[in-house]
Amino acid sequence: MKIQIINGPNLNLLGKREPGIYGSGTFEEFLEWLRKRYPAEEILYYQSNSEGELIDKIHEVGFGAAGGIVLNAGAYTHTSVALLDALKAVETPAIEVHISNVHKREDFRHKSMISAACMGVICGFGLDSYRLAVEALLAKAQRE
Repeated sequence: MKIQIINGPNLNLLGKREPGIYGSGTFEEFLEWLRKRYPAEEILYYQSNSEGELIDKIHEVGFGAAGGIVLNAGAYTHTSVALLDALKAVETPAIEVHISNVHKREDFRHKSMISAACMGVICGFGLDSYRLAVEALLAKAQRE
């Protein structure tokens, strides 16, 4: 199965940005570990700080180029109707992920604009949130 991980704004700074919230490891280090854990799967990675580029990537992979999308839209989670519309327009199932437990943070982070277009939401497990999302996509594919 091909799984596309898409990370939004500021997630390129993992390992440097607020390590008390996001941890001290880089996403590239975690991605290497994740790919070794699931060698039979093709795990693709894309990160952009631009909302339009995130939408373009969802369109690119959302019609069969990937079997699932793992999306951490960062701050766009709470503001982007455009990302919601992109997710609703494509066929590929998506899971919304967050490294931190957004419900233990500022009030504005409690509302997600994209959750309604996702098959599920995983938050608060650090980078392991991505692993849990991959497992959920694989389990869904096995049931079908």
